[in-house]
Amino acid sequence: MVSCLQRSKPSSNAHDKTLRKRRIFVYHLDLGLEASLAYRGSGMKRRGTFSSYALGVTFLIFAFAAACQVATPPDEPLSSMQGTSAANMNQGNSSSSQSQMDGGQSGGQSNGGQSDGGQSGGQSNGGQSDGGQSGGGNTGPLPDTLGTTSAAVLANQLGLENRFAVGLGNDDDNGNLSADKVHAYTLGPKLDIHYMYLSNLNWISWSPNGGYVTSHANAAKANGVVPMFTLYQVAANGEDNDLSSITDASFMTKYWSGVRTLFQRLGEFGSPAIVHLEPDFWGTAQQTKGNDPSKVSAVVTSLVPECTDLPDNVSGMAQCMIRLGRTLAPNTKIGLHASTFGAYSNSNGASDPVAIAKYLVALGAGQSDFMTIETLDRDAGCFEAGKDPNCQRSGTFYWDETNAKSPNFAEHLAWAKAIHDGTGLPLLWWQTPLGVPSTTSGGSASHYRDNRVHYIFTHPDEFVAAGGFGVVFGTGAANQTDVTTDGDQFKNAVTAYLTSPVSLP
Repeated sequence: MVSCLQRSKPSSNAHDKTLRKRRIFVYHLDLGLEASLAYRGSGMKRRGTFSSYALGVTFLIFAFAAACQVATPPDEPLSSMQGTSAANMNQGNSSSSQSQMDGGQSGGQSNGGQSDGGQSGGQSNGGQSDGGQSGGGNTGPLPDTLGTTSAAVLANQLGLENRFAVGLGNDDDNGNLSADKVHAYTLGPKLDIHYMYLSNLNWISWSPNGGYVTSHANAAKANGVVPMFTLYQVAANGEDNDLSSITDASFMTKYWSGVRTLFQRLGEFGSPAIVHLEPDFWGTAQQTKGNDPSKVSAVVTSLVPECTDLPDNVSGMAQCMIRLGRTLAPNTKIGLHASTFGAYSNSNGASDPVAIAKYLVALGAGQSDFMTIETLDRDAGCFEAGKDPNCQRSGTFYWDETNAKSPNFAEHLAWAKAIHDGTGLPLLWWQTPLGVPSTTSGGSASHYRDNRVHYIFTHPDEFVAAGGFGVVFGTGAANQTDVTTDGDQFKNAVTAYLTSPVSLP
């Protein structure tokens, strides 16, 4: 998750996640920050850079993983390896264990990040080490309870029909469309969820007093859609600085103001809503500091009166965010994010979903409502073409739809099922690319190939069986295929799906 470059510095190793966020920054930040933040996406290394490194130094990195974790950019969901044994998936469409990357797989690679997968959620989390945080902090066992909400119950709580939900987001044409004119509402078929980003520490000023949230929430409700917001504040100082930022009282004062404002606005909204908390960040904390959340300090108790009983570490931070949501916006459903780069298996270097799930539970994920995951945050063809500065990763990104050759969808679904089983939470696939399948590699700007829309809508039952309650699509960088350039693929797929949707367990 933590990128090696400052977001203000252009990089050829543009990480997907950053880019998706970078777009939001460019759209909405103050003019003085716009230029530097526009390249925040180039720091999308957590996922992206790993692929680049993996091909050349994979075995070296794996051999020295314990000593050299920092050498591998944590932002790997796209390039991190989801090599979960398909046997972990208690269903038929499994395949043999292969190392799989969150978007760009390269079978058999290892990773230089965190690899000790034996973390359990019952450790002590008192005094902080690392990061210099002091003051306050409580000692006690970490949370170790799993979630209990089923996919069907969650859909009902959100006011959705009992079917695998479909959504769209990040679709305001670089900020040129008003909240009521985004593509989700003009597409044609009615969607279930619409998401937008809340990035940096000054998103509150995009409209007075956080009115951006209110505008998009009201627009969603008017269209019969559930509003969703992805809160992405931690990386405001650059992804490399995530863990130091959360120990800075000045930074965290603004941070907690943003969290509070978000939930206050949604509390006033009053209707069901979804909040997705800090994609990539939790994976960065695990990969950088290991499987014990108490090793990652964070300013919590001195700034949030409602959370004085929680520890001043990343676990207390996660639980405090959930607590504020429950208190201020009781109709809002809250989820953390599972990143494939959080932990890797010692045996084969593949992403370790069991260790990742345990870490998330130790953070307090069992107190939340769902878990967000990804397949890939950009069109596969963008990486294949290798021309766009935001798509400079090595690996195989176009997955095999027959599930005969790695990387493939069955491998990803096995990884997802392990996250679901390990956290007890329904899954929401987020920021899924919109590219159109092609037998020709690559493509061109706004027309890169990808096959995730095609596979998901022809196999929705497999995503439900893996623990999913829905999927939302959207671009994670500039120049990607969207609903205006896909030849109506997404529109037609949604229309067809709604004639025979898949119900939730």
